[in-house]
Amino acid sequence: MKFSELRKKKWFIILSSTYVLILLLFIAWMLFFDTNSYFIHKELNDEIKALEKSKEFYSKEIEKDKAFIERMKDTNEIEKYAREKYYLKRENEDIYIIEQADSIKNKNK
Repeated sequence: MKFSELRKKKWFIILSSTYVLILLLFIAWMLFFDTNSYFIHKELNDEIKALEKSKEFYSKEIEKDKAFIERMKDTNEIEKYAREKYYLKRENEDIYIIEQADSIKNKNK
């Protein structure tokens, strides 16, 4: 097929139009090369969504911590927490820690 025959085709005439070529170049520039390209916007939107999820998570954690701090204002709660978490004891008191067989880690594996 010769170039002169190709120039007579309708799709070639449309695609070789100056306006269509400029439009195609503009679209390619905006999609790939521009600093505000579609791909950069997509990455930024994904990052925003991830940050919003972490914001939700940390807000929930802050609420849990506030409730914990409020509970710890009571001296009985402080003592209970210290006994359970850090195995603290009073003077002349013995503490026995009983572990279930399935809670002990198997050291052979």
